[in-house]
Amino acid sequence: MTPERRRIATALGLATIAFLVVLAVRPVAADRIVAGYVLGLTAIALGALLRLISAAAAEQPGSQFERLLTRAPEEQVRPPELVRVEREITLGTSSAGHVHLRLLPLLREVATAKLGLDLERRPAQARGLLGDDAWELLRPDRPAPVDRTAPGLPLRRIRELVDTLEAL
Repeated sequence: MTPERRRIATALGLATIAFLVVLAVRPVAADRIVAGYVLGLTAIALGALLRLISAAAAEQPGSQFERLLTRAPEEQVRPPELVRVEREITLGTSSAGHVHLRLLPLLREVATAKLGLDLERRPAQARGLLGDDAWELLRPDRPAPVDRTAPGLPLRRIRELVDTLEAL
């Protein structure tokens, strides 16, 4: 027997014993004693019903209306452009061909935007603003690597180039 049923059975038993004792003593009329007993049984039944409803409500928080109104939490999604740039950097460290064809053109676009001038049309001015190391990597006429499968740029060098571009 569950604790809840045991509690209800105990309450009913005590109410019945009290009813029988009071009925035997008859301090008041019998009809009032029976009415009090029925009122006590009703209170026990309502208490049990209230506990049952509370337990059911605890299993399903909120009404169906509230559950339908709540939105599922959105997953934190990284911006696709950030994922693309990270992928370009990772691939740029592993392949010289990727550095030449994908990563450096992306960084040239950044340099053009930060400097506000075209690297091909004003190479001397761009070189002066970027510095020799950054210019060597970003210059538009940079020759393609002889071995495209050779290792790309070290991450340290890419970081230095990005730091230079951020400082502009």
